[in-house]
Amino acid sequence: MQSQVETATTDTIAQASTKARRQGRRGWSYTLTSLLGLVPFLLFCLLFEVIPAIIIVQGSFTNNDTGAPTTDNYKHMFSQASNLHAFQTSISLSLITALIGGVFGGLAAYGVYTLRTGPLRNLLVGFSSIAANFAGVPLAFAYVATLGITGYITVLIQKVTHVNIYDLGFSLYTFWGLVIVYTYFQLPLMVLLTLPALSALRPEWREAATNLGASTFTFWRRVGLPILLPSLIAATMLLFANSFGAFATAYALAQGGINIVPILINFVVNGNVIVDYGLGNALSVGMIIILLVAVSIYTVMLRRVNTWQGR
Repeated sequence: MQSQVETATTDTIAQASTKARRQGRRGWSYTLTSLLGLVPFLLFCLLFEVIPAIIIVQGSFTNNDTGAPTTDNYKHMFSQASNLHAFQTSISLSLITALIGGVFGGLAAYGVYTLRTGPLRNLLVGFSSIAANFAGVPLAFAYVATLGITGYITVLIQKVTHVNIYDLGFSLYTFWGLVIVYTYFQLPLMVLLTLPALSALRPEWREAATNLGASTFTFWRRVGLPILLPSLIAATMLLFANSFGAFATAYALAQGGINIVPILINFVVNGNVIVDYGLGNALSVGMIIILLVAVSIYTVMLRRVNTWQGR
C-alpha cells in the first residue's frame, strides 16, 4: 500500500514537472516571438529616428568648411536675434494652439462621450480622425479659399455687412491667422486623445458621489477633473509637440511671413540667403530638446494615469 502511494506521488510530481517544462518552453517561445515581432519596429526607429538624430547632433558640432569639431554653430544661433525670435514664436504658437485645442477639444470630447453609442458618435469620431490628419498644403489652401483676401467667407461677410474684415486688421497670413488654422487639427486630435480617458472613469465613482449627496459640479471638481487632469496635461503636451514640429501648413500659408523654427531651418538649409548646414543642425537640436521636455512631461503624466487606472 505504501509503495502504491509512493508510486502515485512520484507520477504526480513527474507530471507536474513535465507540465512546468512545457509551460516554460511555451513562455520562452512566446517571448521569442514577441521579440521577433519588435524587430521591424526597432529597425525602423533606428534607421529613421535614432541615426538621423545622431547625425543632426554631430553636424551641429561640426564646422561646415573644415569638418573640425566646433561650437560656432551654437554661438551663431544664440547671437542672432532672429533665431531666438523664431523659437519664441514657435513656442508661443504651440502653447496657444495646444491650450485652445486642449480646452475646447476636451469639452467636445465630453460631448461626444455623453452620446455613448450610436451613428452620431461614430460620425463625430470618424470626422475627428480625418480632421486631425488633414494638414499641410491642402489645409492651407482650404483656409485661403475660405478666409483669404478673396475667400468665400470674407466675400460673404463683405456682401452682407459691407465690411471687409481685412480692413479691420484681420489677416489669415499672420501669427493669429496661423493659430486659427492650427486649431483645425489640434481640436479633433484632443477629442481622440481624451475619449479613452473619459471612458476610464468608473461609473461606480459617480454613483458613490451621488449617494453621498454630491452634485454634478462637485463630482467633476473633486473627483472627475483630478482624475482626468494627468490625461488632459499629457494630451496637451502631445498637441504642443504636434504644433511645434508642423512645417508644411505654415510654409504654404505664409512662407517667410511668419518666423518659426521649421521655416527658418528650411531657409538656412535650402539657401534662401546663405547655406549653413551647421546652423540648421543647431536649430534642429534646439527643437529636439524642447520636444524632449514636452515628451518627458507627457511620460510623467502617463504614469500617473496608469496609477489611477491600476495598471
